[in-house]
Amino acid sequence: MPAWGTLSEMLAKCAIAIAVLTLGATSADAVATNGLRGLVTRSPTKPVCEQGVPCSAPAKNTPLSFVRAGRVVNTRTDGTGHYRVSLAPGWWNVRTIAAPRIGTGIKPRSVRVFAGRYRLVTFDIDTGIR
Repeated sequence: MPAWGTLSEMLAKCAIAIAVLTLGATSADAVATNGLRGLVTRSPTKPVCEQGVPCSAPAKNTPLSFVRAGRVVNTRTDGTGHYRVSLAPGWWNVRTIAAPRIGTGIKPRSVRVFAGRYRLVTFDIDTGIR
């Protein structure tokens, strides 16, 4: 018999070690399972939109700020306008970090995060071009 014991004993020891490590993890160590993900666009992108020609574009590398009960979580879209952010369940207000000079800003302005999943939400930033 090897010094480690039989295969079943080794598996049992591994299972115990994994259980101890898992139970010892704090909530901060746990993998986040709540939040939002999606695409941020900006529109219109030109003064006159033509039928069949896109009049919106991805909001590349755009900072976003999510606010709830005094807590602020900042993130940024990637080079394709996509984002993913971990947030606690509940209602969050969203805004671009830099206030728009013209336009109505980002919509929707508030979103709900559900427990146990990442919700797909598309945001649009009104550029004010008319």
